[in-house]
Amino acid sequence: MSELRFPRPFRHDHPPVIDVNEEFEEQLSFGQRAADWVTEVVGSWTFMIVQTALLAIWGVLNVAAWIQHWDPYPFILMNLVLSLQAAYAAPIIMMSQNRQDARDRLDVRNDFLINSKAEIEIRAILEHLAAQDRALSKIHQMLERQNMNPKPAEQSGVRTP
Repeated sequence: MSELRFPRPFRHDHPPVIDVNEEFEEQLSFGQRAADWVTEVVGSWTFMIVQTALLAIWGVLNVAAWIQHWDPYPFILMNLVLSLQAAYAAPIIMMSQNRQDARDRLDVRNDFLINSKAEIEIRAILEHLAAQDRALSKIHQMLERQNMNPKPAEQSGVRTP
């Protein structure tokens, strides 16, 4: 019978998997963190509710003139404030989105590396399983041959009564 051969044990010679999100967060500057915070706040329901309430109060106070008309209808000052808010918020939000795109690219690259490592390890497992299949097949053939050609009782050292 030919000798049974198994592949050499698989060596894990790749670096450990890292969390790219943690690595990315550690490299952010103060300005980048501030832009992310502004984007988080401006994109929340809390901000929308508070801003709506402030605009409603602004309108009511100026229309009813309970205090003083600091911005009479059609609310030119309010439009200026909202335009300034939009002029600063939009670029800050875009900076945060650009950084999110860079993070997403890192995630995709990391996923590709992990998938490549997994593919190599799966191939090694499949090679090992194929070797086991060949070995089991040879063992099965040997057992079948042995069952077809049993040794006579006197040759095997077993006495029959």
